[in-house]
Amino acid sequence: MLQRAMTGVRIVLPLFVSAVFLDSLRFKFTNAPETQEIFGRLDGWAGSLGAPGLFAQTGLFSQYVIGTAELFASALILAGLLPALRRFQALGALIGLAVMTGAISFHLFTPLGIDPNSDGGGLFVAACGVWLSCVVLLVLNRKALAGLLVGITRAFFTTD
Repeated sequence: MLQRAMTGVRIVLPLFVSAVFLDSLRFKFTNAPETQEIFGRLDGWAGSLGAPGLFAQTGLFSQYVIGTAELFASALILAGLLPALRRFQALGALIGLAVMTGAISFHLFTPLGIDPNSDGGGLFVAACGVWLSCVVLLVLNRKALAGLLVGITRAFFTTD
């Protein structure tokens, strides 16, 4: 019974995370008014702190950069549904966790707020759900993540 539940979680969570990320791309990559509002507000806030353009369309954290990270995270998470590619799911969940940690932080600690588009906070709730799902995926794939981190460490810190 527990094995069936775990199998379901290993399928449902990646599909949920990928669905949310991939759905958001139509807003980010088409420069939709909702996206303009969010990133415009964030760029105004960053400008008031001396970092104008940080969230602008050509900025370091533009909608295109964030959208691309979400696209990569989705591709890796979905590829990880295949047992032979499980380590990719861990990497995708790590990227997703990073993106959603930023999103949640900006919703909570900037003038953006949790309801920037008057959707009842749906965007914020989705971000929290994706964040939690990525944490669970990282826990489920902790061995693959550890192996990935060991490989990265060896690549950068070889003792030849």
